[in-house]
Amino acid sequence: MLSQSESTTTATTSSDSLQVGDDPSTSNQDSLPPPPPPPPSQIPPLSWPETGTITQDWIQNLISTFEWSSKFLKPTELPSVLPVSVFDKLILTASKLLHKEPNCVTIDECDENSSVVVVGDVHGQLHDVIFLLNDAGLPSDNRFFVFNGDYVDRGAWGLETFLLLLAWKVFLPHRVFLLRGNHESKYCTSVYGFEQEVMSKYGSDGKHVYRKCLGCFEGLPLASIIAGRVYTAHGGLFRGTPVTPSKRPKGKKGRKIVLKPDLSPLTLGSLEELAKARRSVLDPPWEGMNLIPGDVLWSDPSMKPGLSPNTERGIGLIWGPDCTEEFLKKYNLKLIIRSHEGPDARVKRPGLLGMGEGYTIDHEVESGKLITIFSAPDYPQFQATEERFNNKGAYIVLEGPNFDTPVFHSFEAVVPRPKANAFYNYVDAIDSDEELDLPPVSDLSS
Repeated sequence: MLSQSESTTTATTSSDSLQVGDDPSTSNQDSLPPPPPPPPSQIPPLSWPETGTITQDWIQNLISTFEWSSKFLKPTELPSVLPVSVFDKLILTASKLLHKEPNCVTIDECDENSSVVVVGDVHGQLHDVIFLLNDAGLPSDNRFFVFNGDYVDRGAWGLETFLLLLAWKVFLPHRVFLLRGNHESKYCTSVYGFEQEVMSKYGSDGKHVYRKCLGCFEGLPLASIIAGRVYTAHGGLFRGTPVTPSKRPKGKKGRKIVLKPDLSPLTLGSLEELAKARRSVLDPPWEGMNLIPGDVLWSDPSMKPGLSPNTERGIGLIWGPDCTEEFLKKYNLKLIIRSHEGPDARVKRPGLLGMGEGYTIDHEVESGKLITIFSAPDYPQFQATEERFNNKGAYIVLEGPNFDTPVFHSFEAVVPRPKANAFYNYVDAIDSDEELDLPPVSDLSS
């Protein structure tokens, strides 16, 4: 049985103030710190490195710029510090890297002196992501990062969050791995705020920026295998694909041929099938022959044995502990790490633990464990009800030489968050992405 440990960190900001009962007229003025300088009216806009190569200093400047702009600029003023020309260079460079990676990236350069940090959903909570990076230790030659998707939507800084992680990917392409989440899609970003966020921030250039982001989403890999011991994916496991006829059924020219749906029982898919799936679609299919991407991004675990359609979400699968054991045993794995469920989703899932600490161990079977990790504390940022979940976020550290003993690090949200307005109608979208009224495939491809 695997062992585990946990640490909790609180991220806060504070300001000096007089204590209750102090008389400002008689207090020792020399003992008080000088007032902070007023914020600058503007900072220089970012420029792409003349060498064309990103450095860590450039990334630190990007972080400082995003932090400053989140506090002192209106969303519409972001182009004054991040010009479209710089966005274009970053998104193009990152997209080229991502599209070359396989559906399931293999992380096997880590040795006994390395560690791998696995991060769950972050949903545009920029300041918590910055804290997490510093708390875990920045990416480096011996510190790998696997981000498990859902970088955008619901939070106010999805674009900045995604671009920051892309910058780390470009800087350390073999140490930072960005996987796709279900929100990295055309449908979700049109409902949960990211499309409107981009349009608000970039105005007349918004359609261009949004389109480039969607193209980058298409290149995000679906899963990873860490050190041959750990499988990570946003939603989790997936179905096997039925064998299709080698010859197309005959029919008259111009006549639509409707193939009968496969009625065979659901079976777990293989890593070989995952490798062949077509991931470069803006919205994973929930019907037809290429269901694997939808399963990987949208599926959920259950305490009930078996494999069945995920009727609550309308896409993906529900799988039980027996399926976890089958998958782990087949590939000699010890851990499945997935994300996808925040506190709002788990409150409706009887039999499964809540997400108050930012993680849960959902299945413990003979071969290993299934873990859900969620890295957005005090989620969602915008909520119609006064009572909040006040959940912690968490990340996992896997240490060499075996990388199969998870160390959990829970952390609280950075406070106070800069004031921001939502880019979506959160009053009508306060629940998790359950019971989605998914449109037909033809609508999504438009």
